[in-house]
Order: sequence, then structure tokens, then C-alpha cells
Amino acid sequence: MLAGRLPGVLGIEVTAWEPPRLTATMPVTSAQLAPNGRLHAGSVVALADTACGLGCRLLLPASATGFATLELKTSYLGTAREGTVTAVAELVHGGRRTQIWDATVADEAGRTIALFRCTQLLS
Repeated sequence: MLAGRLPGVLGIEVTAWEPPRLTATMPVTSAQLAPNGRLHAGSVVALADTACGLGCRLLLPASATGFATLELKTSYLGTAREGTVTAVAELVHGGRRTQIWDATVADEAGRTIALFRCTQLLS
């Protein structure tokens, strides 16, 4: 499912699925770094959005066939230069028409580097 797509290219892997929570990891490599040598903000969003999106897909109600992102927001609290970063995504609202997911992204030492929220429109 992830191979050949952006998550696969970035090395994102799902490591746990305990509904309504999904955990995914991404190795920090030179390909994910910004010109300043720190983890690129877009890489962090890609990890968090992938975790939330996969969780949404797994928890679609029977009446839905898909979803589209209505909104996403990321608050950056830190960064990483190496190691592995982990996103823990959790469903905070599961309605008939929308889902809202929160994700916390942490570095290898467990320090929170980003808080992420997205709203998904179910179709």
C-alpha cells in the first residue's frame, strides 16, 4: 500500500494499529532534510498526514467510500537531524460526514517535535 507512493519513498512504516490509534515511523535520512540540515517541515507533515489518513481509511463507516482532506495544521515544537521519528495518530471525532484526527510527532528520544490536526470529509 505504501510502496511506490510518497510514504514508501520516505520510508514510512506502520508499526501499530490499535483502533482508534495508529502509529507510524519514518527514518531521518539526508533525503528528508531541509537545506539547514534539519528535518524538513514537509517530511513531518507527510508522516503525520500518512498516519492520520491511514487511520481514517481503516475507520471509514460502512456508508463511506473514501475521504478528502478539508484542513490540516501543524505546530512545530522542535526538529530532528537523525534517527527515527514517530507519529501517533488518534481519532478525536468520528462523525457521519467528517473525521478529525490528531497526531503527535516525536523524535527518537521521545521529545515532541510537532502537533498535527486534520479534518477529513467522508464521501
